[in-house]
Amino acid sequence: MKRLHRRLRILILSLFSVSVLAPVVLVSFRLKHISPTGRREFLEEFSSRKFSADVWRLNSVDQEEGEGLKEPKQVIYEDNKFVSTVSYSSNNIHHSAESRDAAERTQISERNGTTRRSAKEDEQIQHREVPSTSRGQEKLDQIMVQRVQNGQHREQSSSDKKVKEVKDQLIRAKVYLNFAPPGSNSHMVKELRLRMKELERAMGDAKKDSDLSRRAWQRTKAMEVSLIKASRTVPDCSSMATKLRAMTYNTEEQVQAHKNEAEHLIQLAARTTPKGLHCLAMRLTSEYFTLPAEERKLGNQEKARDGDLYHYAVFSDNILACAVVVNSTVAHAAEPEKIVFHVVTDSLNFPAISMWFLQNPPGRAAVDIQSLENFEWLLKKYASSLQKQNAHDPRYNSALNHLRFYLPDVFPLLDKIVFLDHDVVVQRDLTKLWDVNLKGKVNGAVETCQEGDASYRRMDMYVDFTDPFVSEWFNANTCTWAFGMNLFDLQEWRKQNLTAKYGSYLQLLQEHGNPLWKAGTLPIGWLTFYNQTVALDRRWHILGLGYESNVAASDIDRAAVIHFDGVMKPWLEIGIRKYKGYWTKHVMYDHPHLQQCNVHE
Repeated sequence: MKRLHRRLRILILSLFSVSVLAPVVLVSFRLKHISPTGRREFLEEFSSRKFSADVWRLNSVDQEEGEGLKEPKQVIYEDNKFVSTVSYSSNNIHHSAESRDAAERTQISERNGTTRRSAKEDEQIQHREVPSTSRGQEKLDQIMVQRVQNGQHREQSSSDKKVKEVKDQLIRAKVYLNFAPPGSNSHMVKELRLRMKELERAMGDAKKDSDLSRRAWQRTKAMEVSLIKASRTVPDCSSMATKLRAMTYNTEEQVQAHKNEAEHLIQLAARTTPKGLHCLAMRLTSEYFTLPAEERKLGNQEKARDGDLYHYAVFSDNILACAVVVNSTVAHAAEPEKIVFHVVTDSLNFPAISMWFLQNPPGRAAVDIQSLENFEWLLKKYASSLQKQNAHDPRYNSALNHLRFYLPDVFPLLDKIVFLDHDVVVQRDLTKLWDVNLKGKVNGAVETCQEGDASYRRMDMYVDFTDPFVSEWFNANTCTWAFGMNLFDLQEWRKQNLTAKYGSYLQLLQEHGNPLWKAGTLPIGWLTFYNQTVALDRRWHILGLGYESNVAASDIDRAAVIHFDGVMKPWLEIGIRKYKGYWTKHVMYDHPHLQQCNVHE
């Protein structure tokens, strides 16, 4: 018996070998006895047939897209761009017809041996025919890439079609579970819960159909069966609609609650000093107080009162931010020896900032550092008005934030000054800014009243024009402008007595029951410098890098000053990552103190 089984096995294997090898031998024998001309014709015919099959497959796909496929039943996620889809499909059908015509003309010309064409015909055929050579394949790839780019939205929606169906199934299952009585533990409820758990586990973090495993596809079929069973137990459509509306309302409330929580956390993160910066301030402060009193003074202090130089003012309590503003300005200056930086900070950070610039002087430029303690008469005069502002963010009540309105008193010997916020980076030489004609006005700034721009602002966004006083003296349609890089004519400021006007507005805000404008210096600045501002070229100053992620790279590169206004500052973890490089390239990360405090990019 064993011999019989062995012989049968050998016979079956022999027959199988013959069936595999016989076609190979026959084809080899046939090709060996074919003439060179016949062999070339055979290969050409084979390649043309293969290519025709490829074209037929492509055309069949285009035809299917044009006919319009039916969506699966009860799918909540739908594509509303029907018109664009139809036009895309019709374009594919037209392109497929042209490709078939071009392929047929190519084959007919090859058979007839016609190779001479006019230059115009060659140019047209290059755009219409589908070649079968390697260069033709590259052309075909380019056409397909163009198709993909033109129909990107359609492909994206089709690539995650199954994922959306899975999410739809989970939503429907949750609806059916909500119809079950409280505490119900029926067989249907158990089955739906089991199917949901299995499907969620199989789906994982899939974002598109290609991410779904084979197991997930099997789970969707099982879930669909369970959903059909559940639909038979709830035949009332009106109760289903009521339940869906309730679920939608609850979901919207949850989304809004999460948005509010996220906004609160972002605001909290923006007010928090990073651990590395706190460490840096402590180290510099301790080193500052170990120095003898005569070594604590910066050099070139006589330049601080020279009106013929280029003076910049920065009010900040952030060491690295001040360093970046100074370093970036000096790095791009044509005449750095004529630059004077006036850094004003609070008494707590004065030693640390002083020590930083003692250890890291900005080349040939001069730095003058002052503390708020030097301006006690100003703070006492307006302290009550500053504290009365209804602001949840302590930055709005900061004296440094409002000190910009006392520039003529802070720098009584200067006639002109450029004010820079501590969250800016300078990318061009700012010398020509002093040549701008302010036309007898006080402030030179970039306007922010262009609709569609990321920095778009309106007066009525921040100022209450329903109040009779505001509506009588100010026009809501007045063009707004930005703080952050401003050219101030201090002589004209003193002549117009704008500091007193600012004080009267603060007093008015204190006496008024409801706030006339939102907290912060921007709206009160619009009122103080109303009809006293000249528009600068937009290339001087670009905003939005601290809250807008779609600022064009070309606009950033051509701007003289880029501004990280908003809460997502570049020195914070929440800063927009793709913009951080513009700021970090001016930070000395190899400095020993920064390395010891773990301050890195």
